[in-house]
Amino acid sequence: MTTLSATERAPGAGGSPADSGGPARRGRRRLGDRLLFACTWLVIIWLALPIGVMIAFSFNNPHGRYNFTWVGFTLKWYGPHLFDYPSLTTAIGNSLIVAVSATIGAVILGTLVGLALGKYRFRGLGTANLVQFAAIAAPEIVLASSLLSFFVTLRVPLGLPTIIVAHIMFCLSFVAVTVRARVLTLDRSLEEAARDLGAGAWTTFRLVTFPLIFPGVLAGALLAFAISVDDFVVTSFVAGSRQTFPLWIWSATRNGLPPQVDVLGTLIFVGGLLLVSAATLIGRRRA
Repeated sequence: MTTLSATERAPGAGGSPADSGGPARRGRRRLGDRLLFACTWLVIIWLALPIGVMIAFSFNNPHGRYNFTWVGFTLKWYGPHLFDYPSLTTAIGNSLIVAVSATIGAVILGTLVGLALGKYRFRGLGTANLVQFAAIAAPEIVLASSLLSFFVTLRVPLGLPTIIVAHIMFCLSFVAVTVRARVLTLDRSLEEAARDLGAGAWTTFRLVTFPLIFPGVLAGALLAFAISVDDFVVTSFVAGSRQTFPLWIWSATRNGLPPQVDVLGTLIFVGGLLLVSAATLIGRRRA
């Protein structure tokens, strides 16, 4: 009786039909990986192209308000000329006030909701989770019209406070979902050990729970800030006579957009990159 070696027993060894198909399969796999890699980069380039055009035209030197044709390179828009349009400066200030206020409010409320949904089991938990995801999935026009009806029914004057309240309402769910996902991965034995060592509820939260969920809170805060600065539909319903940066751009499109719009968009984009980079560094140091 002849004993086969391990090589001879292996599938595809010794001139079997699978032997000739092995390299071909590996070649097809490598080709598929390269195509996937190329498609991924094409999608990234396609998404980043409008941002690149905006950054490029922030250095353009057009004649008049129409910044659609490249004329020449200049840095003057990054100086005092940035504030040539007082209404634009006021609009970007309103956007930053709303975004910061909405982020703070959404982080406080969203963190508490996320902790409750991820840490405890209570009657109506499934309904609460459904409401959170429904608020994210609902069309903005539905949320905007419902908030407008709510403010009109209560006879609340439309303005900056109503914008902030509306932004907190739709940013809250994003923070809550992010924090809840972080809470579900916590090691509960760490909190139990802190309580066994004599720590109270607040001390346990401050020294154990919050540092553990901080990456989720930070991610939710960045997401809320970006969504608030970017929002147009809900803001247009509840703004009244106040203008934010997106509303100002929409109203100015009929007369042409000045280079200051591209400059402010570039500064917001760079600021967002810096915030994300700082959050990444903080997360790595904590890890």
